[in-house]
Amino acid sequence: MIGRLRRVWPALALTGLLAACAAPQRIGGQGPAFERQGRFAVNLQPAGAAPYAAQGGFSWRDDDRVLRLDLVSPLGSVLARIRVEPGLSMLERADGSRESASTPDDLLALVWGHPMPVSGLRHWMRGEPAPGLVVDAQRDGRDRLTSLRQDGWDVRLSAYDDQGPGRVRLSRLDDQGQWRLQLIVDRP
Repeated sequence: MIGRLRRVWPALALTGLLAACAAPQRIGGQGPAFERQGRFAVNLQPAGAAPYAAQGGFSWRDDDRVLRLDLVSPLGSVLARIRVEPGLSMLERADGSRESASTPDDLLALVWGHPMPVSGLRHWMRGEPAPGLVVDAQRDGRDRLTSLRQDGWDVRLSAYDDQGPGRVRLSRLDDQGQWRLQLIVDRP
């Protein structure tokens, strides 16, 4: 038994070390803000192109004026930093290259090459619908939003804590392809 534990221990220690490295760092800032850290998974199947998948960690800080979103690889290196403020949305990649546009939707269209409404994510992360048309909204017994369709997205919210949903699942099927995003908040 002890011999087997000695062989397994280094693997467990390495696994724990890698998991700790992948944990996203909290984004600093002054004043009150809505903050979440966790993991993300993205699966894209663009029409007529090869599928793409990515996963890693995220750190989110939104003070209602400026939103910062950091995306990190499973090993903890920064993949991208996104900053959204009134009139400016900016993406900075790990290599230092930058893209900017006036809105998050325009920024994603620039980066991906086709329109993709993502502004609603700022509201969905808090467990609320974004401004605009909402279709098929469902709520649980505690009046928390559990699903809706908005801006072409099928939004599923679950695992609520005192700040909002601990799991946000988005899916979209349009003439550009199929898109899936899942965000899982790590419990403090």
